[in-house]
Amino acid sequence: MDLHQVLVGHSQEILDEAMSSLARAELEGYQRAGPQETRNRLETLLTLVVGAVRDRNLAPIVSHAQAVAEQRHLAGYDLSEIQTAFNVLEEAVWRCIVRQVPPDQLAEALGLTSTVLGAGKDALARAYVSLVSRTHAPSLNLQSLFSGA
Repeated sequence: MDLHQVLVGHSQEILDEAMSSLARAELEGYQRAGPQETRNRLETLLTLVVGAVRDRNLAPIVSHAQAVAEQRHLAGYDLSEIQTAFNVLEEAVWRCIVRQVPPDQLAEALGLTSTVLGAGKDALARAYVSLVSRTHAPSLNLQSLFSGA
């Protein structure tokens, strides 16, 4: 099993599923951005995930997550909205893996993708919180991260 090939071969399904989940979440920032821009953003993130899995290199996704934190902070997105976008993509990737990867290879495949997206989410949160602490913007709402919203 080549996880990279699985993800590339099912990328449109993954994106469709992530888009559907994100639309159901009705997040203000992503509604403003519109469906095409949102899909482009998710596609960029998925491309970075696939590349990190292939190359075993987290630097590009970490760099991207830091840039996203700055862009979305400036655009007035709440941290929970951005984390939700990462989460819906991660969930769609997991479901694809569970459907396509042999059971004896699931642990490694899920571990790789979780490590990649976890590194991205960690970099995103650290960068966002750093920006908020410098600007004292009212957009940081950690409560929504803990309540499952």
